Amino acid sequence: MTQTQTSPFKSRFYSAPDGLKLHMRDYGPREADSLPVVCLPGLARTAADFDALACALVSGAAGAPRRVVAIDYRGRGLSARDPDWKHYDLGVESADIQSMLAAGGIEEAVFVGTSRGGIHCMLLAASRPTLMRAVVMNDIGPVLEARGLARIRGYIGKLPSPKSWPDAVDLFKQVMGAQFTALSEADWLAYAQLTLEEKDGRLLSRYDPMLMKVLEPLDLEAPLPDLWPQFEGLRQIPLLVIRGETSDLLSPQTLEQMISRHGKAESLIVPGQGHAPLLIDAPSIAHVCDFIARVPQTRS
Repeated sequence: MTQTQTSPFKSRFYSAPDGLKLHMRDYGPREADSLPVVCLPGLARTAADFDALACALVSGAAGAPRRVVAIDYRGRGLSARDPDWKHYDLGVESADIQSMLAAGGIEEAVFVGTSRGGIHCMLLAASRPTLMRAVVMNDIGPVLEARGLARIRGYIGKLPSPKSWPDAVDLFKQVMGAQFTALSEADWLAYAQLTLEEKDGRLLSRYDPMLMKVLEPLDLEAPLPDLWPQFEGLRQIPLLVIRGETSDLLSPQTLEQMISRHGKAESLIVPGQGHAPLLIDAPSIAHVCDFIARVPQTRS
């Protein structure tokens, strides 16, 4: 595993099982005594989404300085793009995550999963239950609302390339403004800069546009399969479920069921945000840090 130094994190590169070069951000000391935190982003998102939360955790906001690792799935961020878009599926990504954990020397951790990352948390809980000490699921649950999936399918890989950062802000306001009413101009610019990168004078997405192919086969008119059996794997560990107040992917009814079925789960509603809350506002970061601080360092 090679690395390049970038403050306040190290960019580490490692190999997927099929040899593809993948990237993760590694914050804080590897030898930290406290439980590490592993962050898994959404479908078309990157490790950079967790920077504000990671910096807070590294600084000791969760009771003790934490090591935080955030992954770029294949085809996103600094990870290599896969020549076969069919490899952008949950099974291949799950194997990639396992490789990341091995490369990072992580045997137990608190997991934070946004959207698709939360699906990976449920799958990991079913396949490797001793790995997870606690989970934060950001605007995702065992039931996905077709309306939200349709909206996401409508823009992934299909947005025009903005000519400038102000144009990018305007574009994202058009796409997401109805859900994210609480964002400031600075927030919108921060989101645009997390989503796009400047290459050869153009602003391009930080993900492979072929990700759109993953969503095309979905039949949103038929009932979607649920993940309640996989969710059962989370019942023995602390769980925090975050929902954006205006989310169209995680319904209030599904959130209520998650809390009821788990028995001890906590929830957080983020006002003025939809799918998925950005985790850049101070109250959300403080809530997540407080939850992680209360996770026992050893299993009972």
